[in-house]
Amino acid sequence: MRVTQGMLSGNMLRNLSQSYSRLGKYQDQLATGKKINRPSDDPVVAMKGMFYRTNLTEVEQFKRNFSEAYNWVENTDAALDKATEALQRIRELTVQASNGTYEESQRQAIGDEVAQLKEHLVTIANTKVGDKYIFNGTNTLTQPVQIDSDGKITGTPTGQQEVTIELAKGIYLPVNLRPDQVFNQDFFDKIEKLQGNLENGGSTTDIGQSLADIDENLKAILSSRSEIGARTNRLEMMEARIDEQEVIANRILSDNEDADIERVITDLKTQESVHRAALGVGSRIIQPTLMDFLR
Repeated sequence: MRVTQGMLSGNMLRNLSQSYSRLGKYQDQLATGKKINRPSDDPVVAMKGMFYRTNLTEVEQFKRNFSEAYNWVENTDAALDKATEALQRIRELTVQASNGTYEESQRQAIGDEVAQLKEHLVTIANTKVGDKYIFNGTNTLTQPVQIDSDGKITGTPTGQQEVTIELAKGIYLPVNLRPDQVFNQDFFDKIEKLQGNLENGGSTTDIGQSLADIDENLKAILSSRSEIGARTNRLEMMEARIDEQEVIANRILSDNEDADIERVITDLKTQESVHRAALGVGSRIIQPTLMDFLR
């Protein structure tokens, strides 16, 4: 087969073009830190990258969900803590008022304080996180407890289910309490019964019997706080697990997509040397022609 000058020149230019392409690939890897910059570079790596990135996005969303869950349970626990303090104060006042040495005016003064504490409990029951009420189940846009101008309770929580947040794949955790657990109608009826006995001259026996009612309210609050504490502990354990999953997902994604910088630099230097050698050989292949001597 006859090899012409044109064939030699064409082969040289094609090889130089391929060498430039390899140099460009290594430069892109150094600039981006990634093995591939388009799916056509390696379809398998690209497909795996899409799957790993989806998994990482899910984990990151779960971490954001944990922040929302903590916001709910911590606000719930803080509200119940203040409700416990108010009920304990009501209990102290009840013990005082059941003392036979107290006069009717003194009991009425205690009744006034109990009324104020009841209204304080109403504000606690109507606690909001952002624009959502936390003690009305999933009916978060409706105020759970209503009170009229005379201080009478006219409505209590109507929600039927707890608010749940997905904290892992398919795992939902309640972040508030059932509406019937605390601040229900019975809860406020017991306080209003005590208030009525104090303000209307009830007997010390009637007032003393309210101690059992207040203790039941306290028991309900403490039981709810215990439940919230258990959920907080579970939240912390689940969050630790999600943190580990995030580390693993990031590592797998890095192993799949990130370039080995040391190796890329070595390959780039090697390709530069090869390219220079190719240019030197090419300069010898393109021999002088007759035109170079026609001057």
